Amino acid sequence: MSIMLEKFWEKYEKRYRLYAGLTTGLFLLQIVHLYWLTAHVVAFRLFDKSLFDPSRFWELVIVFVDYTEIPAIITTSILYIHSLKNRWNKKDLLLLVLINSQWLHLFWISDEFVLDVLHNSNSLTILPVWLAWVAIIIDYLELPVMFDTIKKFLKSFKADKSFPNS
Repeated sequence: MSIMLEKFWEKYEKRYRLYAGLTTGLFLLQIVHLYWLTAHVVAFRLFDKSLFDPSRFWELVIVFVDYTEIPAIITTSILYIHSLKNRWNKKDLLLLVLINSQWLHLFWISDEFVLDVLHNSNSLTILPVWLAWVAIIIDYLELPVMFDTIKKFLKSFKADKSFPNS
């Protein structure tokens, strides 16, 4: 098992820029979800007016982006584990924890629950409204991770001028 892991990390290191770029791009897709969350869900709750009422097309785009969140969390976690493996630091550990807090939101406090509680005054749920706000805060914890993955990707160009072979 350790030989396989060593080979994995060796390959990851050799193609770091490629993997960091793919991870960043995949994770940045979540901006679509955060926009929907802010303009449609949060705005409606705070101002009683949605600033973005998605058409059927945009609903499908948002659903597609939602499905990319799991591979985005996995690839971003690998990026941070790689970084911690090379140089242990509190910042990367914190960002790894923040990105993995998304599992709580994905499997326990779903977007459907958040939308139902914050948009529907006749919601039948027995769960408290504050739980929906916890889910929203968890979603916003993606922002510092997004910023940092962009930095890691851009730094990979500075570290080595050649693009790794695929």
